Amino acid sequence: MMSSRITLAAIAALSLAFPAAAQNSRPQPVSVADTVPKPVDAPYAPGAMTLEVDTTDIERAIFQVRQTIPVEPGKKLTLLYPQWLPGKHGPRGALAELAGLKFSANGAPVAWERDPTQVYAFHLNIPEGAKTLEASYQFLSPVRDSEGRIVVTPEMMNVQWEQVSLYPAGHFTRQIRIRPSVILPQGWTGVAALDGAKVSGNRIDYAETDYETFIDSPLFAGLHYRKWDLGNKVTLNVWADAAKFLEAKPEQIAVHKALVDETIQLFGSKHFDRYEFLLALTEKLGGVGLEHHRSSENSRETDYFVEWADNGSERGLLPHELVHSWNGKFRRPAAVWTPDYSTPMRDNLLWVYEGQTSYWDLVLAARSGMQTPEMVLGEWARQAGYYSEQPGREWRSVEDTTHDPIFAARKAKPNSSWARGEDYYNEGSLVWLDADMTIRQLSKGKRSLDDFARGFFGVRDGDWGVQTYTFETVVAELNKVQPYDWAKFLDERMRQSGQPAPLGGVEKGGYRLVWKAEPNVYDKERMKEGSNLDLTHSLGLVIDKEAKIGSVMWNSPAFMAGIVNGTKLLAVNGIGYTKDGLSDAIKAAKGGTKPIQLIVQRGDRFETVDILYAGGMRYPHLERVGTAAAPIDQLMMAKRK
Repeated sequence: MMSSRITLAAIAALSLAFPAAAQNSRPQPVSVADTVPKPVDAPYAPGAMTLEVDTTDIERAIFQVRQTIPVEPGKKLTLLYPQWLPGKHGPRGALAELAGLKFSANGAPVAWERDPTQVYAFHLNIPEGAKTLEASYQFLSPVRDSEGRIVVTPEMMNVQWEQVSLYPAGHFTRQIRIRPSVILPQGWTGVAALDGAKVSGNRIDYAETDYETFIDSPLFAGLHYRKWDLGNKVTLNVWADAAKFLEAKPEQIAVHKALVDETIQLFGSKHFDRYEFLLALTEKLGGVGLEHHRSSENSRETDYFVEWADNGSERGLLPHELVHSWNGKFRRPAAVWTPDYSTPMRDNLLWVYEGQTSYWDLVLAARSGMQTPEMVLGEWARQAGYYSEQPGREWRSVEDTTHDPIFAARKAKPNSSWARGEDYYNEGSLVWLDADMTIRQLSKGKRSLDDFARGFFGVRDGDWGVQTYTFETVVAELNKVQPYDWAKFLDERMRQSGQPAPLGGVEKGGYRLVWKAEPNVYDKERMKEGSNLDLTHSLGLVIDKEAKIGSVMWNSPAFMAGIVNGTKLLAVNGIGYTKDGLSDAIKAAKGGTKPIQLIVQRGDRFETVDILYAGGMRYPHLERVGTAAAPIDQLMMAKRK
């Protein structure tokens, strides 16, 4: 017994002598020094940078860049690569494609060091006696979709200047000056909303401008090019994979002119001295729809003009990006505007920036003739139908989806109907329809959201700076148009989850959401264009042209049967899959008790899946209540004089 007691005592003594032996290791954080200068609203004193971008290596899609940066001798300099980009609503800088970065001064190399915390920053010690820093590097643009968006093809390119330039930290970007130039492939035409363009052979030199304007003025260039004057100092610039796709008819250009007229009529002002639509008609260049103050980057398929009657569903892009010159560029949420491209954005009010723009793009498309009223009603029907059944609205508000482009990086999601995505666009559109119809109802038709657009976005004609706003600013302007509890109206619909489906505008506008076995004109055309079958509101899935399931609605019959995204559909009721065959099977099962039997492939597994569904085909439509002209019909009527 004595020896046992001694042993226990010894163990206890050892544990007291070495207390750390009884615990896991517990490190403390390394302190992080903020070594990147904060931006101040003061000029970059050393002078204007120069930039030369050689884009001629279209075979390998490599841009060669040379940049000259005036510097202060013997001082430290931090250069930034743009990270937080306007219009992209998140940190989208293409830093991974920057390569071969080298600096020199007075003919000697200058070493650089990447900041370990802010990896978009490069620190340099400028040698004594050096007044200019020379930089050279390459932008290795993607050559396949898995690497990112394709920006160079054998026929055209899209140069976004933030991908091929650096800027000195410590200054608002509007206080940094730059003189850019670009070298294009022989025979190509390039257009950017930059001033003072001087063309010499295949080189374009632009006048000195500020870095903010420079980044906001991307370039499209290509071999096959045409342009049309749309009036009001607006130009439609179009490039195509082949010249035959540029054969636009006069009536097609006329509706683009009408779009410009209707937009200026709506806002009563222009926040640009000139505006360049940059439009690529292509099956090769990566898709884009991006707003700028005096231009927009757009792409559509090659049939945009040549099969005009069959692609009305695609013609909402140009109205959307044009509206952004007023909403998003001139008027911008205070927390979205940033002094440089390193300061993070806070996207809370994107339901105004993007949501109301999504509303006006439909209205202006109808007013101008870019889209038929039936097409616009079909798109609103699609939105209304989806949000009336989208389960994710139970837990996540519209405003919370404004943070999606920051943390989700616009990637595809599993179970997106439950997770939600960037719904501030389309649900925002429906809520602003509700706001418009509420104003019309309360004012007995004397006022509308048109009055808000003119009073909020149309001020200061000719000003293409930026005026910021807050939630309270929006509420105050709405109350000027029509007194109402707009703070409560917007708070409930935008900031709170679990709200009723956003159908108020549809119903006040003289329509109602109904379900039919045949798709509306918008859904029908979209399915034809995508060669897919949208069964969101029946089986609860969408099937692409390769018979793969690309979307499954949460808690739908397909979801309950265990089907997930990426599953390939092989057979329906024992017969090889076709779109018509599955549609017929759904129709035949309506009102019955027999399941629809599918054979599917998921990876290397083959399964037979029974789906219990007897509701038939279901597609959303907006149906007019009564026979008189409804407020929504009046909303879509042309206004231009």
